[in-house]
Amino acid sequence: MGTTQLEKVPEPKYWHLKTVLSEALDSEFTVGEILPNERDLAARYGVARATLRQALEQLELEGRLQRRRGVGTTVAPPRVGVAVGTERHVWPGAGDDAWQPVDCAGATPPAVVATALESGSAEVHTVRRSRMSHGRPVATELLYVAASSVPDLTAIDAPSGPARARAVLRELQRLELEGQDRAVELGSARADDAKELDRLPGSPVLVVTTRFYAAGRTAALSVATYRADTCRLTFGDSPDVEIHHDPEQCAS
Repeated sequence: MGTTQLEKVPEPKYWHLKTVLSEALDSEFTVGEILPNERDLAARYGVARATLRQALEQLELEGRLQRRRGVGTTVAPPRVGVAVGTERHVWPGAGDDAWQPVDCAGATPPAVVATALESGSAEVHTVRRSRMSHGRPVATELLYVAASSVPDLTAIDAPSGPARARAVLRELQRLELEGQDRAVELGSARADDAKELDRLPGSPVLVVTTRFYAAGRTAALSVATYRADTCRLTFGDSPDVEIHHDPEQCAS
């Protein structure tokens, strides 16, 4: 059989360097150790700094490295398994929800959110929540709730802060949840999310968007941002599949 066009394409230099660096991380460095600066690493491996940066960025995307504010690039710990959802459809804040409310305010949502919630130019309740794992921030969430979804929310409740967030979630749970759908995509951390997650702006993140349906429409929309370097997202009630770096190990 003939050779395909893709097979003729040489491996990019940065990709080969990534493989070499990955082996070095396993044999020469420990979790949390700070890597030498870019100039020294580039000289060590005889490559341009631009090539080195591409390799480091790929290793960060794969969760092998972390860029830490005021510290530098360090060897990342193993990814933490984070359950994103179960087979049961539940409202945010219900049951054993691992998220913690941070704040809540009325605000005009982004156009795409306003369209999904059919809110037009009207304000919606914007609930900010955070999620920790092993003492580290792993995710932040913006939950947009249409005012019409919580009509009994009164001025007696706190006007802002965690108490207001809990009040919105409590009222939301009074609705009958008809279903939800979820989408996951790779993104870059915005400045506000990066600060909350102790990351640098532009760092790779996993963005999970969830729509909650009630009364035949979208009652709430969640945009959750997870650290791509530390999180391994799992779905369903029995998330028992784990992928290892070592090809000789089998998925459990």
